[in-house]
Amino acid sequence: MNSIDQQQPEVNRENLSGAEAVEKIKELAGKTQTCFFNTDLRSGRAAATRPMSVQQIDDEGNLWFLSAVDSHKNAEIQQYNRVQLLFMGSAHSDFLTLGGRASISTDKVKIKELWEPIVKTWFTEGVDDPRITVIKVTPDEGYYWDTKHGKMVAFLKMIAGSIIGKTLDDSVQGEVKP
Repeated sequence: MNSIDQQQPEVNRENLSGAEAVEKIKELAGKTQTCFFNTDLRSGRAAATRPMSVQQIDDEGNLWFLSAVDSHKNAEIQQYNRVQLLFMGSAHSDFLTLGGRASISTDKVKIKELWEPIVKTWFTEGVDDPRITVIKVTPDEGYYWDTKHGKMVAFLKMIAGSIIGKTLDDSVQGEVKP
């Protein structure tokens, strides 16, 4: 039996590294700005996964978050700093998973750079709230699933494929190594 990828009439795999990988991370993670942030990977506990807003993605592909010093997430990162981030931009494309190392700091300059008024919901004393920390995630591996030409072309190819009985989809996937 052939896999779905072997039935594709066109290339649908493209591994990315360096600047291309960083651009793909910015593109896909930037579409949603929210991910599932998974800590405590050694235990595999589902409770160690929570939604988090990405405050910034820098030119090296690092992802920056604001977090409370007394959160379970911070405690888990201090015990084991390997994390996984899961992004979903839409129901049919813009998927990204990243694995990497997290570090925690109380860098006031970075906190001010990342601050947005909505964050006051969690840090009621504002930008100078003593509970605020910065989490920097430096990804070292990842995988993406996307479309080559956008959702409309992908949808039209799926319809055409179903009519003619061929696997025609506009997907592209591959590793990302920043």
